[in-house]
Amino acid sequence: MSITTEKKAELIREFGAGEADSGNACVQVAILTERIKNLTGHVKANKKDHDTRRSLMMLIGKRKRLLKYLREREIETYRELLKRLNLKR
Repeated sequence: MSITTEKKAELIREFGAGEADSGNACVQVAILTERIKNLTGHVKANKKDHDTRRSLMMLIGKRKRLLKYLREREIETYRELLKRLNLKR
């Protein structure tokens, strides 16, 4: 259900300014999106796993707050990130 270290490093390289730029809001949103995709598949397969469903909802809320932060601070970066991750507004 969790993402691998290699996948996380790949996302950091792709969305961050450097190899160690894991604190960037864009990187955090990309990592959360990958985790959400993984958990969504698990929740669909395991309908009664309410603990995982709650964890999924918390991740979605965290991603929503980070996207709100980006939208308020850097609107162009926000729009580009939505396109790259294929997310809706």
